Amino acid sequence: MLADSIVETLKADYARFPQEQSYGIYAEDVYFQDPMNQFRGVKKYREMIGFIERWFKNPQLDLKTIEQEGNCITTRWTLAWTTPLPWQPRVAIPGWTEMQLNEQGQICSHIDHWDISKWAVAKQLWS
Repeated sequence: MLADSIVETLKADYARFPQEQSYGIYAEDVYFQDPMNQFRGVKKYREMIGFIERWFKNPQLDLKTIEQEGNCITTRWTLAWTTPLPWQPRVAIPGWTEMQLNEQGQICSHIDHWDISKWAVAKQLWS
């Protein structure tokens, strides 16, 4: 797959997140990392997105920017959701993602970075 079409696919995936994600753009053994998780495999990635879809209310992934340079795609975003607690706090995490493409043009590495600490995320549950 061409990098341009992956960029367009990613834009569409962000817009409808977490529904109907395009898992075919990921290598079978994709490496995923964020401040809470680290694993390999598109199957586990799919399970993580499924968890978000099932347990979080009104998840929203707002894409701010997307840039592609060679085999690297970088996105800047804000992920927000309503937590399924009785007082239903809304949590928002600004961050960015660095994705690497393999020789087949699939995403082989997807690393998320948060602009705020895990503690700052947890504090949003109580505000």
